[in-house]
Amino acid sequence: MRRAVCPGSFDPITNGHLDIVVRASRLFDEVVVAVLINKNKATLFTVEERMDLIREALSEHPSAPNNVTVDTAHGLVVDFCRSRGIQSIVKGLRAVSDFDYELQMAQMNNSLAGVETLFMSTNPQYAFLSSSLVKEVARYGGDVSGLVPDVVLKQLRDRA
Repeated sequence: MRRAVCPGSFDPITNGHLDIVVRASRLFDEVVVAVLINKNKATLFTVEERMDLIREALSEHPSAPNNVTVDTAHGLVVDFCRSRGIQSIVKGLRAVSDFDYELQMAQMNNSLAGVETLFMSTNPQYAFLSSSLVKEVARYGGDVSGLVPDVVLKQLRDRA
């Protein structure tokens, strides 16, 4: 069985994230969206809220995949992969600057555990999109509809 993990903080999940997860679900038998826990990072949503938002966003997606699960991870992503028998990490790349950082991570992950990283170029309509930018725009009352799933948009409006 071909399994992959799509790791990230997903605070919140964006349409760019969803695009990568859905596309990965067409290539693998199972995709695990791993919500990373970083105690040093202040988040808008709790881990549980992020997981629920991802599940709901996936269930409402027009091409909702049935081979995607959501889990939490802390520590090294390769340890998460190793403990679940996952051999591949899928990462979305928006720009060359993403590649510079992600290439180092991919090489380290392969060195540590033999886990392969596959890079997917983002859909050009989401190339500028990041969770941090979405939160900042929403915080100042900007319109982020079309950038995040409807369920996330509702939560952002409640928090703003």
